[in-house]
Amino acid sequence: MSSPPTSTTLLDGAPRAQAPAPAGTPPARPPSFGRPGSTTVHQLLLALVCAGYAVGAALGWGSDHVALIMGDFGLSAAAGAASVSCFLYARTRRVPLRPAWLLFSFSSAMAALGNLIWGWYEVVLERPVPSPSLADLFFLCFAPPAIVGLLVLAARPVTKAGWICLALDAWLIAGSLLTLSWSLALAQAAELDGPSVATAALTLAYPLLDIALVSMVLVLHFRRSPGNRTAVNTAVSALALTVMCDALFTSPLLHNNYSSGQLLDAGWFAGSLLLAYAPWAAGRHRRAGAVRHTRVVHEHVPGQRAHGRQPVRTPVPGAEATRYPVTRPITGSLAALTPYLAAAVCTLGILYNVLNGRSVDRVVLLTGGAVVLALVVRQGIMLLDNITLTQELAQKENHFRSLVQGSSDVIMIAAPSGVLRYVSPAAAGVYGRTAEDLVGTELADLIHPEDLGCVVHEVRRFLAASPQEEPTTRIECRFRFGDGGGWLNVESTVNRHHGGLIFNSRDVTERVRLQAQLQHNAEHDPLTDLPNRALFTRRVQQALSGRRSSDRGTALRNTAVLFIDLDGFKAVNDTIGHQAGDELLIQAARRLQDAVRQGDTASRLGGDEFAALIVGDGTRDRGAREGHILELADRLRLTLSQPYLIDGNEVRVAASIGVAFAEAGLGAGELLRNADLAMYRAKAGGKGRVELYKPQMQQDVVRKAELATRLRAALHDGEFALLHQPVVRLDDGRISSVAARPRWRSSQGVLFTPAEFLRVADEGDRTAELGRWVLEQAVEQAADRAASGLNVPVVVQLGARRLLDRSLPLGSVEALLTRHGLPSGSLVIELSDIDAGVCLDDLERRLAALRRLGVRIALDGFGGGMAITALRRLPADILKLDRGLVEGVVESARLHKITSGLLRIAGELGLQSVAEGVDLPEQVVALRAMGCTHGQGMAFTGPLDEYRLRRALGRGSCPLPHGPAEPAFAGGAAGVFTTGVPAVLGGGNLGGGTALRSHNETPVPPT
Repeated sequence: MSSPPTSTTLLDGAPRAQAPAPAGTPPARPPSFGRPGSTTVHQLLLALVCAGYAVGAALGWGSDHVALIMGDFGLSAAAGAASVSCFLYARTRRVPLRPAWLLFSFSSAMAALGNLIWGWYEVVLERPVPSPSLADLFFLCFAPPAIVGLLVLAARPVTKAGWICLALDAWLIAGSLLTLSWSLALAQAAELDGPSVATAALTLAYPLLDIALVSMVLVLHFRRSPGNRTAVNTAVSALALTVMCDALFTSPLLHNNYSSGQLLDAGWFAGSLLLAYAPWAAGRHRRAGAVRHTRVVHEHVPGQRAHGRQPVRTPVPGAEATRYPVTRPITGSLAALTPYLAAAVCTLGILYNVLNGRSVDRVVLLTGGAVVLALVVRQGIMLLDNITLTQELAQKENHFRSLVQGSSDVIMIAAPSGVLRYVSPAAAGVYGRTAEDLVGTELADLIHPEDLGCVVHEVRRFLAASPQEEPTTRIECRFRFGDGGGWLNVESTVNRHHGGLIFNSRDVTERVRLQAQLQHNAEHDPLTDLPNRALFTRRVQQALSGRRSSDRGTALRNTAVLFIDLDGFKAVNDTIGHQAGDELLIQAARRLQDAVRQGDTASRLGGDEFAALIVGDGTRDRGAREGHILELADRLRLTLSQPYLIDGNEVRVAASIGVAFAEAGLGAGELLRNADLAMYRAKAGGKGRVELYKPQMQQDVVRKAELATRLRAALHDGEFALLHQPVVRLDDGRISSVAARPRWRSSQGVLFTPAEFLRVADEGDRTAELGRWVLEQAVEQAADRAASGLNVPVVVQLGARRLLDRSLPLGSVEALLTRHGLPSGSLVIELSDIDAGVCLDDLERRLAALRRLGVRIALDGFGGGMAITALRRLPADILKLDRGLVEGVVESARLHKITSGLLRIAGELGLQSVAEGVDLPEQVVALRAMGCTHGQGMAFTGPLDEYRLRRALGRGSCPLPHGPAEPAFAGGAAGVFTTGVPAVLGGGNLGGGTALRSHNETPVPPT
């Protein structure tokens, strides 16, 4: 059974909640006993039954026969009910003190059998009960198990001295009762004047067992277990009532005149029913006690120590210890006085015989002497135990004093008036004043005036709260240090004390400083110490919402946010190092901080991005205010664009600034977004500029978002078309393959090239879906052309990351080729966007698997970036020259040599080479002379729809420029080729005319 939670006063004076001992859950019991209302009903029913039996016995039950039945079988039924009730309770799960209830069940069963045999003689056989009889045997067996059950219910001692004191207490009571009983009646019964020795022994057995039972009831009543107190009290009361009736039965006044069914039977009947009710009587009280907070102090009981089932107690110096709650002081006093009362009774028994002129019986003398001897022994044990306790108390008091004096925390006790009555010695090291100086001073004089009001409020609230619900509280305030007026941050744990409060205080100044530093670090940029984005956003929100309603509109319109970006900062990091870049940011932050007003906020948002909050000053003229802000922004731009002296070198960067004014209903996030848009517009307009936000900027962003949304639905609505640009052999002009190129003609009639719509398509699902669509359409159309006799390989461009993405599994490519029946070697995957972030091992395995399917691989962008590494690691069939090499191959001797070398490498590796972006006839002649095998571009034809493509494939070739080519820069002059090259005008685009210019996107012929 779990003990109720207690609130124990600890050494530091802080009452803390004592958790209940987890010794089990309340025993299971019938639902009717679980409700307080039904418990009261059962108690009333029990009282009515007992009262009815008593009334019937007092009236004689109407006839002698009925009186015999009720006096014999009625008592047997009541005792049987008690036996069954205690047995059923002991059989339930997790019942505390189970053996005690089983013993009570056995004891009641013995009484039931005795009354049953008694009734057999009187009612069935209709003759007196012989003496002795079998009924006497059962009646004598009633007391021993009841005595053992009471021992189980008691809080048993854990030391040898405790057991000795328990035995002595029991003998003191039993000896006293025996002396008194022998003097009054038992001496006459022991004169052996009865029919036999057995009868005399039986006559003495009953009162002696009753004396033993009464002794255990009295001794153990004050030592019962702390849990299930209601059930134990009820059981003890039932046994006490039974013993009292037994004593009356054996007295000379009633023994000779007793007959079954008399009023004395009502006592036995009530005792049996009360014992039957006892185990179920704790339903309501146990739950109430489970939440009761009892302050337990520690008082010594001779021969007994606290053990595992007792609540944890911590002794307090100067406090008298008791193991009982302070709300029951009389109980502890009676427990201590019981042995002495018993000795007094024994003395009265002896005096009774002496005063009546009787000679003192030997039994009385022996019993009295034994009682006196037991009392002396018990007193000696108590004396030794008290000496031990005194030593323990002194030791614990010294220990407590050492803890208090050696603690780094300051312990103070304040009277209700606020005057300090006690201060521990640690005050000298913490507060800079000795404990003697602080005692007698007002606590309010030591607390910072700004914190005093909060401290007084918290103390009053704490004192008004329930001690059980809030045993302690914490207060943090500034406390005076020494006499110089310095202040410490002090955290105090406050507890209630008799007549005041206990403050357990510690210096937390360093912790407060650290917290402030951590808070500052969380809200400020570590490099420049300017407010970071989170703090800047919060201050912008405060500026927008912290205005009075009267001037809110004007103040909002005059509040502005400047978004600043340093142009060219990346070049500083790349050229002279990141350390120099950090120094530049520090100097820029210092210039920005000096340029704004006292109430404004300068912030570093991240990287080379800064911001400034210019709070409105209430100016009514909006135009003048905007002019002033723009003037400030331009001055700030000039300031930030001045040269920075870093390590003796002048470093220059420019500043692009976007300005956005607050408007009604605009939040901090929207205001920052507007300033950011204005800053990007300033950078797009040439950098080093100041741009004022206009709603048109947001509309441009909205249009871009709408374009991205329309792109999402364009594939499903069939707005995409696939065009093909022939790849031509440079030696004879024959078309060797066609490159698939997607185009988007929106529902509004606007034609978008990939460079336009891919700018709004992220690298997510839309790009992946578009890539799958291009691959499927290219394979399907190539299969249709092959079926009609125009079997030309189709080239589909795929990024390296897209090729490794799960959205394009290898099985899907194989299934696509099989479904459309495209011949082997008719699909060329043009691999692009190979960078350092791509796993070349995975890419190599993927390309090898595609080649086993008959797919040829082309490496795009050869000559730049990761091209050489990719060529070394990846399986490839075709190399496509980077467009940048092709565009400058005629004008630049360096690019001419680089391109020649790359083409020579491709030839030696046995790879086919393709030049992309061949737009000029001079480029065709030069590339052919350098050994390039294939070309693609406007010099031959632009992208073609299906109809024009089939016409071109039907012809099989494109016209090529001819003639030798000797570049003019061979002699060191930069220029173009010296030999004239006839322009390919007629049929150059297989559709009438071409523009000889280099660009990344090609026009689309009408469809």
